[in-house]
Parts: sequence; C-alpha cells; structure tokens
Amino acid sequence: LSRAVAAPVPVPATDGRTHLAYELLLTNAMDQDITVDSLQVRAGDAGEPLLTLSGTDLAERTRILGTTAPTGRLGPAQSALVWLDVSTDKDAAPSELDHQVQVTLTKPMPPLLPPQLTETVAPVTVQSRTPVVIAPPLRGPQWWDANGCCGMTPHRMAINPIDGALWGDERYAIDYVQLLPDGRLFTGDVADTASYAYFGADVHAVADGPVVAVLDGLPEQVPGKSPTGLRLDQYGGNHVVQDIGGGNYAFYAHLKTGSVAVKPGDRLSTGQVLGSLGNSGNTDAPHLHFHVMDSPDPLKADGLPFVFDSFRLTGRTDDRLGPDGDAIDTTQAGKPAPMVPDFTARDETQVTPLVSDVMDYPGE
Repeated sequence: LSRAVAAPVPVPATDGRTHLAYELLLTNAMDQDITVDSLQVRAGDAGEPLLTLSGTDLAERTRILGTTAPTGRLGPAQSALVWLDVSTDKDAAPSELDHQVQVTLTKPMPPLLPPQLTETVAPVTVQSRTPVVIAPPLRGPQWWDANGCCGMTPHRMAINPIDGALWGDERYAIDYVQLLPDGRLFTGDVADTASYAYFGADVHAVADGPVVAVLDGLPEQVPGKSPTGLRLDQYGGNHVVQDIGGGNYAFYAHLKTGSVAVKPGDRLSTGQVLGSLGNSGNTDAPHLHFHVMDSPDPLKADGLPFVFDSFRLTGRTDDRLGPDGDAIDTTQAGKPAPMVPDFTARDETQVTPLVSDVMDYPGE
C-alpha cells in the first residue's frame, strides 16, 4: 500500500533544475517482513525513470514511522516514509507521477507470492500552483541556508501526525545563520548570544499582507545546547504568521524576546521590519526559521515552495570538506564553515535556495 503525503509543487532552484520534493508513505500489509529493494519515480506515461533509488541510497531516505534509523526493511503492518527529491531540467516537470517499487519477501509462496514483487503504486498529479515570489526576510551578506530543501535535513524529516493525518509543514523551511567574513558562526563564548554578530538582526516582511498570529514573551535559550521541556506550541519560539496571499502563509520563528513589532490584523508591506532574529523556542543557536505553508497553523500545514525575487549566490558549504564531517557541526565548534572550492558567485532571480547555499541579500 502506498500514497503521497502531499502532491508536489515544482520549484526552480539555484542548481538550475526544477525540484519536486515530497514524501511517499509505504505500508507492508503482509504477515511477513519485506525488504524494499528499489523505487523508481516515473512520469505518468511510465517513460524513463526520473529518479531511481536502491540499496543504501534508498534506505538512507526511508524511516519506519516513529523511528529515526534508516532502513529498507518493513515488518508486518509497519508503515514507512520515503523522502523524495525529483529534479528535472528547468521548467520540464511532468504533470503526473507514479512509483515502481520492488520488494523481496522473507516467506515467498510461489506461484502466488514469488520471492520478489514489483508493483506500480501511488499515482499522483503534480500540483499546478506556482511558487509564490517573495523578497528575502533578511538583509546583508553571508546568510547561510543551513537546513533547507531538499536533502534529509531536520526540516524535511519533520512530519507531524495531527488529527489523523500527516503534515510536512517544514518541507521547504530554511534555518538562516550569518557567517562572519572568516566563515565562522560566532566569536567568543558559544553559550552567549552576544557572540553571534547577527543576533538581533532585523527580520523583514517578505510580501504585503496581514498578520494572522503572533507569539512573544518566550525566553532566549542558551546557545550551544538543545532546550528541554518545551510544549509543542513553543517549538517555534516567538513568531509571526503572515497571510501573503494565494493560500500562502509566511512563518517567521525563533524571534528575539520582546522584539515582535506587529500584532494580528496589522497589514504589513514588503520589507517592513516585524521583529528581530533571536534564539527562542526549539533552537541551539541564534537563527531565523522561515517557511511558507498552506495554513496559518505552523504545525497542521503542508509546506509550500517559494522563490526569492533576487539575491546573489556567493558560495556553498561542503560537508565533505568539514573536519567534523558536517558543516553545521563544524561551525558550532567555532571553526570556519567548509566551502565548495572555486565557487563562482552569481546573481539569481526567482529561484529557491537549496540547503548549504550562502547568499547576499540586498540592503543593510
């Protein structure tokens, strides 16, 4: 049994490709363990595969519901999510998708149940909506997309079971931190918010539209460690939700305590300052969490893609070059972010950033 959690929306990205990010829910309805050997995503006409995953690559993108360990094995009545990122040539996304899944049985019973089964499952119609065009929520140089689309980031994997359904509200979410000129995240004491030069930076409205929800008054967390004891409704910390039209809602989270300068009903203009970057809620370092969703509820919503009107792509971090094996771990240890060498900076227009992008945004 299989279905897509939500139909994907094509979005052009900084790699020159169009991406369709979504999740496939697989359920083993048999009375035996099965191993998912391979998964192909195809255009609706069953033509050449757009994406093929198998072995370790497939297991790395698969989790049994309620667990965190990669796996290719499903027990009886178990369900698993597979996180998919289908990329195509720019503006060449198909209108229909299906999925060919091959599994191996632990207890085959030929000829009824052969050792391997191949099924075509979960046809899905790609959404025809266009990603909203917005302005960046920050200003200045060296803003790093530390947890964005479309790999297996904490945001992509944050699927919420609420009211009998699964919701991927953070599917395209970005965690913004600002790198210093030497590539470091902070100088001084890792546990002091004053060590982070961008702490308190202005956060700007990305579009025109009214404020629909506000939370302020939650305390700043201590950087360098993850907080405990938070209620689910406190995970976003101090935040603002704005209706930016077309069924799109912007979510600005982890704002600085006492900095929220707007209230529900206020109509914001693009670029208007609505608060300051902080470290409230579920956070281990000052940052702005930003995403767009299809509902004003930051948890019970599906994340939607967005594109920025313009920015300059100046670099990209590279985990392979990090002494700690991960760019985020490297910067949180006080070391310069490992960068892709010989990267050529370029101006970008109406595309979405990808995880690891480093960007300059117009203005101060």
